[in-house]
Amino acid sequence: MSAATIRRVEPDAGPALLTEIPGPKSRELHARRAAAVARGVNCLVPVYIDSAIGPWVIDVDGNRLLDLGSGIGVTTIGHGNDRVIEAASAQLRRFTHTLFTVTPYEGYIRLAELLAAKTPGDFVKKTFLVNSGAEAVENAVKIARRHTGRRAVAALDHAFHGRTSLTMAMNHSTVPYGVGFGPFAPDVYRVPNSYPYRDGLSGAEAAARTIAYLEKRIGVDDLAAIIAEPIQGEGGFLVPAPGYLPALQAWANERGVVVIADEIQTGLARTGTWFGSEHFGLVPDLVLTAKALAGGLPLAGITGRAEIMDAADPGGLGGTFGGNPVAVAAGIAVLEELGTGHYFAEADRIGQTLRRGLDELALRYPEIGEIRGHGAMQAIELSEPGSRIPLTGLAAEIAGYAAKRGVLLITAGSDGNVIRFLPTLVTTDAQLEFAIELIGEALALHADR
Repeated sequence: MSAATIRRVEPDAGPALLTEIPGPKSRELHARRAAAVARGVNCLVPVYIDSAIGPWVIDVDGNRLLDLGSGIGVTTIGHGNDRVIEAASAQLRRFTHTLFTVTPYEGYIRLAELLAAKTPGDFVKKTFLVNSGAEAVENAVKIARRHTGRRAVAALDHAFHGRTSLTMAMNHSTVPYGVGFGPFAPDVYRVPNSYPYRDGLSGAEAAARTIAYLEKRIGVDDLAAIIAEPIQGEGGFLVPAPGYLPALQAWANERGVVVIADEIQTGLARTGTWFGSEHFGLVPDLVLTAKALAGGLPLAGITGRAEIMDAADPGGLGGTFGGNPVAVAAGIAVLEELGTGHYFAEADRIGQTLRRGLDELALRYPEIGEIRGHGAMQAIELSEPGSRIPLTGLAAEIAGYAAKRGVLLITAGSDGNVIRFLPTLVTTDAQLEFAIELIGEALALHADR
């Protein structure tokens, strides 16, 4: 089944399975993978993809599966978006690489201008482009340290910022991301965050706890930056209590501490706004983008206050492939596509549909402890009924059940007890309702045991 065939599928058609999941060709590829690919490169669902379009991925066995993970938030505007493909293809025919720091090109400048216009804050901004989210985090820390002359960086509990040497030290979970990879980078501190479902604190109370830790355990004179995901991704789509992030920002602004918003997963219409920070009244000094930025091509950016971004000396920032012209062309196309305004309403629609269906499930299955999120970034946390003790293992069980029936779900949470929904913004209500029905079936099977 080709991508061209999928384009003709009725919008509300469900998954179409020709074989068991995984099918024989996927199993054959998985055996080859074991022999050729490093063991540390994990595989959640051993289904090997041949093509993709809209909300669908089509595997090598011809099975059509509904993708509710979008490559962990990458293909936000859908697989195979025509505008992105045309922009990248046109650039491929012109030139693929020159290195912007040697012989620059207009696309890089245009994308920087668009990011400056769309990120929160009405101050003058500048941008530096790199290849990946982890690179964006690393460079934001470099820039903040250079600007402030301080060394310490604070990351929040349950955070995930990448797999590089520095970002491993910033992650909440050492397992599996940091096992055996130490020693870790120094001057990185993990501090308490806001987790209303478990701590029961108001935004003001949670902020006071975080600030007390910052002042007593780190010291303001040494603190260069605080980095926060407006909604934590790998940590379980944790939504902070109202007022928490603005209180941290106010404290940091008064003390010259740089506020970095890791919008790698929350940014670019995912939550129904350009950036997740907008839901919380947060105006960061630096904003990090990646994932959805180039519709599947590797590209990331650091955008922020001009005086902070200009702290590094000429030559202090750069990289051979950062701001690759083909990826930049795709990034411009993504931002222009989002600029039509259509996708923000779609994110809100998806959020409402998911919330409505998941609320109904929660009435029947007390294992659903909390439903949370904004727009097309929703999650359920699974807990022992009548408590908030994590039900470790159930999320993976539900995801496995759904995959065998043609729906791809992703788990999350520091305790592995969260299912996160990151559908493309072209996913229909009927497709979402089909997925919710499968989750209900899996919960019913669990309850019967």
